[in-house]
Formats: sequence, C-alpha cells, structure tokens
Amino acid sequence: MSKTLILKSSILGDYSASGMLTDYFAARLDEPGIKIRDLADAPLPMLDGDGAMALRGGEHLNEQQQALLALSDELVNELKEAERIVIAAPMYNFHVPVQLKAWIDLVCRAGVTFRYTDKGAQGLLENKTAIVITTRGGLHKDTAHDMITPYMRTILGFLGITEVEFVYAEAMGMAEELREQQLDDAKKQLTRLARG
Repeated sequence: MSKTLILKSSILGDYSASGMLTDYFAARLDEPGIKIRDLADAPLPMLDGDGAMALRGGEHLNEQQQALLALSDELVNELKEAERIVIAAPMYNFHVPVQLKAWIDLVCRAGVTFRYTDKGAQGLLENKTAIVITTRGGLHKDTAHDMITPYMRTILGFLGITEVEFVYAEAMGMAEELREQQLDDAKKQLTRLARG
C-alpha cells in the first residue's frame, strides 16, 4: 500500500515551480512506493454527459463508458490506499488547471467517496491528510483573488479529508529576489512536513 499519493498538474513540464516543489518533497520522504501521477503528462478525459452516467454504474454502459468507469475506479483506489495526498495546484487564471479539475470530477463519486445523508454530504475518505502545493505568478494569498485555497479545502473536506496544509510559492512571475525567497520558504515548509 502506498502511503503517499502525489498529483502533479502543471502544463509547464521542467519549467514548473509546482512540479519542482513536489519533486523536492518526494525526495525528502523516507518512504518506499510513493505513487506519483502527472495529470498533465497523462491527461484524464474531461467529464461529459455520457461520462457522468458512466460514473453511476449500471448494466447498460457502452464500451467507452465502461473504460471511463474503470479509470475512475483506478483513481479512487489510489486515493483510498493513500494515507497522505500531495496535490500540486498551480494557479492558472485564478483557478486550478483543467487537468486537476478532470481528476476531481472523476474521484468525486456519490456512494463511493462521499454520500448524501439527511444532514447533507458526508465524505467517506477518512484518516487521511493532504498537502496542497500552490504556486502563483503574483501575490494572491489571503485576498479575494485566491480561489484555489477555499476550493481545494472544500473539495477535500467534501471527500472527508479535513486535515489539509497549504504550501504557497507566490510571485513566480515577479522580481527574481522575491521569487527565490518564496521558493525557499516553501522548501523549508516542505522539509518540515516531510520529516513529519
């Protein structure tokens, strides 16, 4: 069983600050069998009407729907098996990349990762922690422009993951000195988190 699941979502490849920080964190884990899924390198399909019907299961799914359901099951199993989930969530136009949103749409499944009760939704993924590494070109933390922090906290809480730590590296498109300071601060936080 993999203790840590790492999700990358940047489209920038070797130039990605969030990718570099997730690699930095992974390199400091004293843990075999870390599962890393690069959502930009191997993009997931975007959910459409047929896909939404597929995620409900049933006996009358066509071949494409069966394949999507099997993929969703695989992603959900990775999530269930992990004790810690590390999500790289760079800010693109004030929100998460579509690659990460595709993953979210495929793992949020009623009766599988959450359920509805008479008191509202209840997450079914318990005893897990999450780290969200979010990089931004400008300075957005603690402002109305930061839609990633409340969104990711809401999504993870919806699934039952309420112990979430955010690691910020901002000013990636600003002055070099500020960028380097932000990256250095993020690395220090990640080193502390890796040591547990």
